[in-house]
Amino acid sequence: MGGTEHLTVRREGATLVLTLNRPEAKNALSLSMLVGLYDGWLAADADDEVRSIVLTGSGGSFCAGMDLKALAGRGMEGEQYRDRLKADPDLHWKAMLRHHRPRKPVIAAVEGHCVAGGTEILQGTDIRVAGESATFGLFEVRRGLFPIGGSTVRLQRQIPRTHALEMLLTGRPYSAREAAGIGLIGHVVPDGDALAKALEIAGRINACGPLAVEAVKASVYETAEMSETDGLAAELKRGWPVFDTDDAKEGARAFAEKRPPVYKRA
Repeated sequence: MGGTEHLTVRREGATLVLTLNRPEAKNALSLSMLVGLYDGWLAADADDEVRSIVLTGSGGSFCAGMDLKALAGRGMEGEQYRDRLKADPDLHWKAMLRHHRPRKPVIAAVEGHCVAGGTEILQGTDIRVAGESATFGLFEVRRGLFPIGGSTVRLQRQIPRTHALEMLLTGRPYSAREAAGIGLIGHVVPDGDALAKALEIAGRINACGPLAVEAVKASVYETAEMSETDGLAAELKRGWPVFDTDDAKEGARAFAEKRPPVYKRA
């Protein structure tokens, strides 16, 4: 199934589960993890049997951000992956969903720390679930750094600007309840239940027409910054072809026959 020392990959039915796996460092980003993440995004999109992706972390944490030891010039684990980074200097941004958007829906299942680069990756996901003790925040300014993973652009488009600026400029932590209150996450569940809830949501997505799901996701992001007129025109361009697919015909037949549909991506 692929993966690296710091990123595990497994299938749960039609869902690909990517797990950040460096618990001793609260899943701080390493080169091994970044390579595994990017390969995971690509693998999910290349496999028609995969209809959704869940991103989570091991050891009770989601991601504590970049490995600051590496940033200080003291090396990064995973030297064997240096050639990958040299061949694609943009790989780390693609892994963090800054310069890459998977076709398939991505659901984040957050427990524990989801701060700095963790909160930045979170903004590249589509649906977000968190355990009630999870912690969010962009701590970069407290360390004299800049949240260059996309937060000064994306955050204000995802939550009200006053909340975005407070999070960016104070560098303070946010509880899961507070993050839900400002719209950063969608669900707060008991600690330890985030993955189960994310898989439940993924299962509902997986039961839908995959071509329709992908087209809807693409349309939402494509039209986000358009005028209403341009957005509606773009929506028609994306949406009409879906009605001509075998998936659409199967959906109509299944409804008429009062049975679950069986979609084949055609």
